[in-house]
Amino acid sequence: MIEASDVTRVGVLGAGTMGNGIAHVFATAGIEVRLVDVDQKALDRARSTIEKNLARQVAKQRLDASDAEAALSRITPHTSLDGFADAQVVVEAATENPPLKFKLFAELSTVAPADALLATNTSSISITEIAARTKDPTRVVGMHFMNPVPVMKLVEVIRGLETSDDATRLTVDLCERLSKTPVLANDYPGFVANRILMPMINEAVYCLMEGVAEAEAIDAVMTLGMNHPMGPLALADLIGLDTCLAIMEVLHSELGDSKYRPCPLLRKYVAAGRLGRKSGRGFYLYEKS
Repeated sequence: MIEASDVTRVGVLGAGTMGNGIAHVFATAGIEVRLVDVDQKALDRARSTIEKNLARQVAKQRLDASDAEAALSRITPHTSLDGFADAQVVVEAATENPPLKFKLFAELSTVAPADALLATNTSSISITEIAARTKDPTRVVGMHFMNPVPVMKLVEVIRGLETSDDATRLTVDLCERLSKTPVLANDYPGFVANRILMPMINEAVYCLMEGVAEAEAIDAVMTLGMNHPMGPLALADLIGLDTCLAIMEVLHSELGDSKYRPCPLLRKYVAAGRLGRKSGRGFYLYEKS
């Protein structure tokens, strides 16, 4: 398998919050990016977001203006998986939905080159199950970035049952090339980050539903009392309440323990379209951009 230092062409599948962030960090590392989404409007929004985030890095003197311009020029939008025909690595960042990811990886294994690394940014779904839909499960790996991707250093690297040593090594080395810190995790529901984080968020929603305290008070206890940089309800709004619910449903289904049962209030907010920052309203109100 190719060395991380030789990777020059990467595909990113999905132009949402995580996808545009992943494209951003690959492009600033000097790697050409094929950003694929079926929705042209999503691609346009992604480019605008990346441009703004690059400008923010320039303003903070973390990036030269010329480097920011070069990074943006490395990102090419596509509305078809054919954009991955010459990709050496593909990172999938689609919606956290098992049937969708299974379908996409079955297609990716026929479109991408036979020796390409196929990585998924899933935050909870089994890497082994995703890999089983491909022609070669040895080259499928979990590459779970944290949000916001350009800022957060951690990447969980998750091996499926069949993931090869070479695929794991390449993923770890790629993370380091992106100036990220890779942490190895085994293929269990939620891995490490969301196995711990999501039940905390879910319990905070129960506190709100049961009237233990208001949202601001719950978040203040965790920021001021536990030294968390952000309260769990504000963090849920940032992640997206639909994503939080999807992860809790995976944990509940796969682990079979009632302690992972999604809070009814979380379900109600998602059903009402209160998804957090991206919809303008979650546990807090936001201005829609």
